[in-house]
Amino acid sequence: MKTSKYTKVAVIIMVVLFVVISVISCSTHVHNSNNNGNQKIPPGQAKKMSGSKSAKAYAPGQQKKK
Repeated sequence: MKTSKYTKVAVIIMVVLFVVISVISCSTHVHNSNNNGNQKIPPGQAKKMSGSKSAKAYAPGQQKKK
């Protein structure tokens, strides 16, 4: 079976387009956990990070009003 020159070129172009579209459609989404203090953390987690024995100082209901 003989194939024409144009058929071979068309198949090559289709394969190249398929590969290019496949590569372009691959994308990743990265979530950053660094909020630079914009997000409040629970008092227990703040206690763990600071190493203190009580979370009372980090609870908003336990803060003394100035």
